[in-house]
Amino acid sequence: MAPSQSRPGRQLALNLFIYPGGHHEAGWRYPGSTPDRLTDITFYQDLARSAEAAKFDAVFFADGPAQVDNIRYAARFRIEPLTWLSAIAAATTRIGLIGTASTTYYEPYNLARLYASLDHLSGGRAGWNIVTTAVPQASGNFGLAETPSHAERYARATEFLDVVTKLWDSWEDDALVADAASGLFADDAKIHPIEHVGRHFRVKGALNTPRSPQGRPVYVQAGSSDDGRSFAARYAEAIFTAHQTVESARAFYADIKRQAEGLGRNPDHVKVLPGISPYIGASDAEARRLHEELNDLIQPAYSLTQLKQITGVDFTGHPLNAEVPLDAFADVGPAKQVASRFQLVVDIVRREKPTLRQLIDRLAGARGHYVFVGTPDRIADEIQLWFESGAADGFNVMPPWFRGGFDLFASEVVPILRRRGLFRHEYTGATLREHYGLPRPASLYAGEARATA
Repeated sequence: MAPSQSRPGRQLALNLFIYPGGHHEAGWRYPGSTPDRLTDITFYQDLARSAEAAKFDAVFFADGPAQVDNIRYAARFRIEPLTWLSAIAAATTRIGLIGTASTTYYEPYNLARLYASLDHLSGGRAGWNIVTTAVPQASGNFGLAETPSHAERYARATEFLDVVTKLWDSWEDDALVADAASGLFADDAKIHPIEHVGRHFRVKGALNTPRSPQGRPVYVQAGSSDDGRSFAARYAEAIFTAHQTVESARAFYADIKRQAEGLGRNPDHVKVLPGISPYIGASDAEARRLHEELNDLIQPAYSLTQLKQITGVDFTGHPLNAEVPLDAFADVGPAKQVASRFQLVVDIVRREKPTLRQLIDRLAGARGHYVFVGTPDRIADEIQLWFESGAADGFNVMPPWFRGGFDLFASEVVPILRRRGLFRHEYTGATLREHYGLPRPASLYAGEARATA
């Protein structure tokens, strides 16, 4: 199969990743931000309508079932995304709706009902960002003495995906008849108890919700460790990943596509979408000033807490202007070392030899995602380079602050991408699957009733 990046007429996918206060850790402090509106649903509905007007594929909400330790200086709270996305669905008509839910702390039947309901509510725009949740604060909220190991979380996630896929498929597409003349409401021969018995779950089924417009929500996944890549290659239809260089992104892209094809999947149906946080100015100097202004608002105490969460290393007391020693990461336990974000930070330290201040400035912009500082043309150039050289199928756009960071991207960068033939002028479909160019899957049980009749 030819590499997917060479396909004629290929179009970028663009998601707006919405993080309270913006993706720069001090974005909520930047002039023009509105931190008083961060729990106001109309703020997010307005953002989603603007992203829809720009013809973005989806809005994307992260989530985690715990209050982390660094709330003192940054807007790092969470609002349950499916509730929020339901309200956004009512305020929009076409844009996709991606929300995060954890396979470690949900049960498959409940999650299957929630996402099926969102897909019905939105007319087929739901996407599920699948995470396994490593933050240690979460386990105590669910009665666990400790966080399950990396391997255990992925084993549970694999079985979880098997169960929810069966549940979403348990109603065949034509099981709902609703024939008033005959009195037949549903063909129960086409509704299938899944009878799942496994290591982690026992689920009888069937789901008590008819099959949704997309068949199943779009499967989105955000892990880049070895286990995460294998999981993504098997299940994911869109992959959210973090890379600092185009070379790293190309290697990841090629590996995911190769693994997916080896599993019998069409690699064009696995969209690789790195995060990019653009700092936009009319000139490079103006863009650099914007970046510096945001970094000047950093609270180092917060930044060091975040660095510790990512790497397991406490740099408290290390001089901010001193180089970060590579050997500081040598004694970190193996569970942390397999994490993709840990490796990303270590690679920055090895490659760039930054001071501690330079490292926390680097991570402040988007927690290790790619920060690009420049004019709209230069940002469009970089997006085009990654897109056309086998590094990305599109991007999760992560504005440093809201609303201004997104408004600049939509008004200044998107028109350039359109003029270059890289991004749509109008939607050509109604569902998230159609936006991404993904097929609607047939039910696993399709034809079973007739085959056994």
